[in-house]
Amino acid sequence: MHTICQNSQDFLQSLLGLANFHLSVDSKMQQDNCLLDIMGDDSGMLLATGGELLESLEHIVNKAFIHQLPHTGRIICDVNNYRLNREVELQTMALHASDQVNRTQTPFIFAPMTANERRVIHEALADNPLVLTESVGEGNARRLKISLRL
Repeated sequence: MHTICQNSQDFLQSLLGLANFHLSVDSKMQQDNCLLDIMGDDSGMLLATGGELLESLEHIVNKAFIHQLPHTGRIICDVNNYRLNREVELQTMALHASDQVNRTQTPFIFAPMTANERRVIHEALADNPLVLTESVGEGNARRLKISLRL
């Protein structure tokens, strides 16, 4: 996996260079995943519009190396700890929404989210015996629904 991590770092660095971004990429292993940490003067551009460009770059890198990744591994692109901060935010949102569902006994549906964001919420509530999470909708309109477990 270390070779894949280094190759994906080189690939992303080349891609960013071709786009004339003033950014550098560092890589490190985290369990079965490769974290590509992007830093530099243009890093804010990757986080504009809710991190859409960062998501797109991560998607491209994962597609380029999908056949070399272990079954459970993935490549994660991050800028200024955006992913970690967003994950904490999503976990907090998940707990708040599950409390609301328990209190009102009505389902809660989040706004459309990326697959990664939905995964964080699914995982945050996976051990909660009172609620059930499910993804609903199609494509870019896919949302996460939390309802009471029957």
